[in-house]
Amino acid sequence: MQSSEVAELIRSRLPEAEKVEVTGGEGKFEALVVSPMFASMNAVKKHQTVYATVRDEIASGAVHALSIRAMRPEEYAGS
Repeated sequence: MQSSEVAELIRSRLPEAEKVEVTGGEGKFEALVVSPMFASMNAVKKHQTVYATVRDEIASGAVHALSIRAMRPEEYAGS
């Protein structure tokens, strides 16, 4: 699975996301996801929300590891 495919999965399953960037390959990926829907979520819930978008791919082994940076738009603007 390519990073662009992982990014498209996240985008399609989190349509509220303003920014989705995925890097990596060979089953190991890093994702930056910026969405206003994270406003009321703690860090664990943000990560669970993003992981849920690729749950099937993790179960199948297509995605072995996913490191996540999940941010609200105002957090991203300040980073």
